[in-house]
Amino acid sequence: MPLNEATLRRIEDWKAIAFEFAPLLMEEAVDPAVVADLRKRYNDFLARDPAPEGVRFSEVDMGGVRGVLATPEGAKDNRTLLYLHGGGYFSGGPDGYHGIVGHYAKMLGARVYMPDYRLAPEHRFPAPLDDSLTAYQWLVDTVGDARHIAISGDSAGGAMTVSLMVRAKRASIPLPAGGVAISPWCNLEMNNPSYRTRDGIDPLCTRDILVLMARAALGSIRPNDPDASPVYADVRGLPPLLIQIGESEVMLDDSIQLANHLAQNGVRTSLEVWPGMFHVWPVFSSIVPEGRQALENGCAFLDRLF
Repeated sequence: MPLNEATLRRIEDWKAIAFEFAPLLMEEAVDPAVVADLRKRYNDFLARDPAPEGVRFSEVDMGGVRGVLATPEGAKDNRTLLYLHGGGYFSGGPDGYHGIVGHYAKMLGARVYMPDYRLAPEHRFPAPLDDSLTAYQWLVDTVGDARHIAISGDSAGGAMTVSLMVRAKRASIPLPAGGVAISPWCNLEMNNPSYRTRDGIDPLCTRDILVLMARAALGSIRPNDPDASPVYADVRGLPPLLIQIGESEVMLDDSIQLANHLAQNGVRTSLEVWPGMFHVWPVFSSIVPEGRQALENGCAFLDRLF
């Protein structure tokens, strides 16, 4: 289905704000006040997609990592979701994600926790993954049974959905019931054909900007480091995963590569390719019907695991 004018305008507004970070990505030193202002504007923009009624938000300390908790009316005691926001490791934050997280909470009847992990360039990779692991360990200790926990995330957070499980496995922390990775930025080498074949078709992302974001986020870490690019990670023994990707995305082949890598290593894997959809389209579920449908599919997948 072609995108309507309201959606196209929203995408253009999102792209304009995201591209304002581009000059900062090329500088060795950045003005903290400028970065803070851009991040606030970015989150304010994403917050235009509202949370549904009946979901309450509160702050929580997740083992030393600031977090935000979304609690729906009638939350079930045996359902908890850890949600890892996107933003290229450079932007984004829990304050911008009340919409998608609120829908997850209400549809699943689950408490949803969002860690406010550290961001580049002040804190380069693996700081975001370190914070997410700290938050996950705290959540396992708090819930008491990792089988009652699932993980989801979008873009950079979609990649960390997988990488966090890999890190937890290495640290002998109990693994969650499963996860949903939405438009995961899972191969920071960005060497797959869709970066060419979808260039100009993807209304939001370009390889040139993503290369700058990767350099700013990684510093001296190689882009094919398994923690940064889970397409190269040891994924054996991970729980079931659902990957959702838009057919228009330059990252399309990365998700196909990730799904194949998971499947080849014995991980129960589901891949959804959504025709005509753009990067992280479920964040606009209030105006994009396919966004709500993708969330419903993700919740149905997790519902069966719980």
